Amino acid sequence: MVKVVFAVMIFIPLVGHSFVHACCDVTVPENFTVPSQVTVNFTQECMRAVYDTLCTGDLNTVMRAVKNLEMVLERTNFSEPESLTEGNLTALLYKADKPSKNLNIYANDSKANTNASQVLNSIVQVTLPEELVATIETTVVFCMITSPKQFKNVTDGRIIGVSISGKNVSGLKSPVNISIYVGPLATIVPKCIFYNFTSSNFEDSGCSTKWTTGEDWVICSCDHLTYFAVLMVSPNNVSEKDNVVLSYISQVGCSLSLLFLVVAVILYFVKWHSSADQSQQVHISLAVALILLNGHFIMNDLVVNVQIACIYVAVLLHYSLLATFTWTAIEGFHLYLLLLRVFNIYIRRYLLKLSLVGWGVPAVVVILTFIINKHVYLTVGSSSGNSSNIQGCYITNELVKNITILGFFCVIFAFNLGTLVMIVWTLFFKHPVFPGQHQKHRAKDVCAILGISCLLGITWGLIFFSFGQLSIVGIYFFCIFNSLQGLFIFIWFCLSKSTSSESQGNTHSTNT
Repeated sequence: MVKVVFAVMIFIPLVGHSFVHACCDVTVPENFTVPSQVTVNFTQECMRAVYDTLCTGDLNTVMRAVKNLEMVLERTNFSEPESLTEGNLTALLYKADKPSKNLNIYANDSKANTNASQVLNSIVQVTLPEELVATIETTVVFCMITSPKQFKNVTDGRIIGVSISGKNVSGLKSPVNISIYVGPLATIVPKCIFYNFTSSNFEDSGCSTKWTTGEDWVICSCDHLTYFAVLMVSPNNVSEKDNVVLSYISQVGCSLSLLFLVVAVILYFVKWHSSADQSQQVHISLAVALILLNGHFIMNDLVVNVQIACIYVAVLLHYSLLATFTWTAIEGFHLYLLLLRVFNIYIRRYLLKLSLVGWGVPAVVVILTFIINKHVYLTVGSSSGNSSNIQGCYITNELVKNITILGFFCVIFAFNLGTLVMIVWTLFFKHPVFPGQHQKHRAKDVCAILGISCLLGITWGLIFFSFGQLSIVGIYFFCIFNSLQGLFIFIWFCLSKSTSSESQGNTHSTNT
């Protein structure tokens, strides 16, 4: 890597603050150099310059400025251990006064020290092996930088740098251990990485990740010194490219669904309401639940940094998802009465009772969740502790998700799948079809089954195929079909109205 050098310190009194900013500017000409020693004040000013770069520069620009800062830190003249802080930058300068078996460094967002009692609520701990600190007067430099803008998908947007003055450390016999607090992880797993200044990319060679499910800390064991971080990755090992594509598919699909569902609801109340039967009223309730779900899903990325708005979206996402599942179960129950039970299906105040179940049961689940553990909702989108772990404004508590979402869905999916199987058996095996009408009837039956599958939310079951060898394929199908569920329901709604109108027309012609 081409080294970026600095201005001569002798000009500082003449040029002042602007010169110090230039010392950490990656555009500085190569005929400048930094002397063998600089003052702590100079280093503090250089940290301020790098902090300014965090606000405006891209990843590569920031990392080049960070490399320059590392050089300044290594050449800083100090007698006692120095903890320096500037904005989102925290640094520690330490000089070993005697040989040691190892050296521990503890840090939080505002302080770094070799004494754990001096650092409250530490979020990083670095342990250097004996071979690095066995020599007296060895200068150890620790630097922690937090910048979510540049370090995306990294825990709290934080990187941790460790260096030994005058040494390029690699191939260690005993690894450097960097323990980083990540908080509770729900749908993602940590992976230790480091920034390669030669390739200008984050890599993982020479580093191993020590973490087990349920632990709040990750230990990165590496055989070299540089800038380290913990990357959050999907447990299904979905690549970054696939993540971008899947996100795009979800956003576009949900936007289309939201648009067509709103059109369906408007048409229902403006044009179809007077002639709507019970089935169409059940369909429109499912459509409203999906409008809530898709609308709040689209809002997710927009409010993730606004705590109150993020909590609202998390609660409504949870509620609307449960409402969607509940209304698909009601669709299954209604179809069971119409197609399978047929007789004795009158239920007093039927639609009112369905509405109480469809909208009430999800509300009870959300309220009970809040009463039992209100932090399930109140901690979403929080910037303290593990903000980078938030994939959006959504609950992250694994137990709550397994019970109230996965368990809830599995019960409903089993019921709806059983209903679908009985409907298929009734249409294809129970009712005979005359030979001349075979193709026409079978085509209609197939279309009916596809439409009913959509109403019953059978496509949500594709999540069970998102594991193992079919993980990527299963996830793609899951995103495509479920993000477009609203569009499919709109098409079903239009076709059912068209069929209904055609049937009424034929009846009128026959009577005439």
